[in-house]
Amino acid sequence: MPAYVIAFLRAVDLDAQPLQDYRDANTPLVERYGGRFTVRGGRIDHLEGNPPGRVVVIEFPDAAAARAWYDDPDYVAIRGLRQEVSDIDLVIVEGA
Repeated sequence: MPAYVIAFLRAVDLDAQPLQDYRDANTPLVERYGGRFTVRGGRIDHLEGNPPGRVVVIEFPDAAAARAWYDDPDYVAIRGLRQEVSDIDLVIVEGA
């Protein structure tokens, strides 16, 4: 069953160099675990609640692959790049 990592970014400096470095390093890590970006920004049509500034959705083959990506030492090493320039909620959700 596919699983999705969903990031709701409230505050983010999209032009910050640490975020660019994070993206460059993270993309191959996502691919390492069979993941692919299905949403990476884009226009948001806000319906309810507090609107995020940006949404990212990554599809993985299953929740174990998503968790393995998140726990990978190479990913752990770059998380701080994202964290220093953004404020996010991050979840893994199993799909249908």
